[in-house]
Amino acid sequence: MSEKIVVPVLGESITEATVAKWLKKTGDAVEADEPIVELETDKVNLEVPSPITGVLTEINSQDGSTVEVGALLGSVSENGSAKVIPTEKKEEPKQVEEAPPENNVIKLDTNKKEPEIFEDKKTEIQKPKPLVLTEEVAPKPAPVIDNKNDTLSPAVRKIVIENNIDVNSVQGSGKNGQVLKGDLIGLMGANPKPSERKIQYGQEERIKMTRLRQTIAKRLKQAQENAALLTTFNEVDMTNIMEMRKENQQDFQSRYGIKLGFMSFFVKACVVALKHFPAVNAEIDGDEIIYKNYYNISFAVGTDKGLVVPVLRNADELSFADIEKNIKDISEKARDGKLTIEDLQGGTFTISNGGVYGSMLSTPILNLPQSGVLGMHNIVERPVVVEGEIKIRPIMYLALSYDHRIIDGKESVSFLKMIKENLEDPRRLFLDI
Repeated sequence: MSEKIVVPVLGESITEATVAKWLKKTGDAVEADEPIVELETDKVNLEVPSPITGVLTEINSQDGSTVEVGALLGSVSENGSAKVIPTEKKEEPKQVEEAPPENNVIKLDTNKKEPEIFEDKKTEIQKPKPLVLTEEVAPKPAPVIDNKNDTLSPAVRKIVIENNIDVNSVQGSGKNGQVLKGDLIGLMGANPKPSERKIQYGQEERIKMTRLRQTIAKRLKQAQENAALLTTFNEVDMTNIMEMRKENQQDFQSRYGIKLGFMSFFVKACVVALKHFPAVNAEIDGDEIIYKNYYNISFAVGTDKGLVVPVLRNADELSFADIEKNIKDISEKARDGKLTIEDLQGGTFTISNGGVYGSMLSTPILNLPQSGVLGMHNIVERPVVVEGEIKIRPIMYLALSYDHRIIDGKESVSFLKMIKENLEDPRRLFLDI
């Protein structure tokens, strides 16, 4: 009995995929529901499981080929035979018939080796030591200065230590080969080695974009062409949030099993502002505006394969702990490539945190058909005026990009100002004001 492996239904508006790679080879044994081939779509990668337990007998679509929904990928045979690796046959020793002993006397062969008796020794199994990750960076070893160059001048010695220069590799031009300051400065004029990648792959490389990268490029271009993009900016003093996290982090983590991060505050602040300014949570459909009375917050996650924007559903009904747990789970799924189509659909507003990469300020681009996106950035201590005095405070710049076709300037500025107020005084998020 043989079962066909076909391309499953991939989701709304997705009609074809690319065979990324086969996880099994022809002749390999497979179990029912075991992933055997990985498909790449416009949004996510998904694994197609085996329909039955058996042997992969045929592969109809090779790696890199484009397949449509319902197309034949291969077949699994229930009665097939898996590949067997031949093993060398060990020759059994032939038994030699011994002559019957004379006068019932058995001659013992003294040359025969006595059988080795292995004592049952308890072997100690070394348990693997756990990996301990720290943020400590091993200091660079100081350059070794040869005794023959111990007559370096203070200026030369300073340059050697600061730039970690191996003086033994420098040809000195001074008396008795002494290294002079000019010798070290001359190293700056030395030509660097050519790029190893250039040597290996040539001047240019031409690589086909993945489906995910093609989709990202197309969607970003559509946003620029179809929406009236505009960005407004503000800054927020993160002092109170940071103090609240510091004071309650241990209790929060022991009670809920998750760290209290910044994202839960931003999600809560955005939901409050979206309820006051429903146009930011709306979208345009032809000549109509669709106002959404639910709050699904999309958040951008950078992966090795590109940017994906999974959705945190019904964020207005989640607690701080639920928001942190869901964001962690979804982010891990995104980085492991296990997101489904449903995880990426249905968002009404997006939060993009470029601060994790060190961005100070940016203009985020819309995630169509949404009408607004909030850009978070890094937190930097800056001098600010507080009650007539200059103080150092942790400041983050905020950016709101919006579709000016349905969101006016007054609404956008007021929306961002409300987010700022709720973040600078996070007690307002608990009082629902």
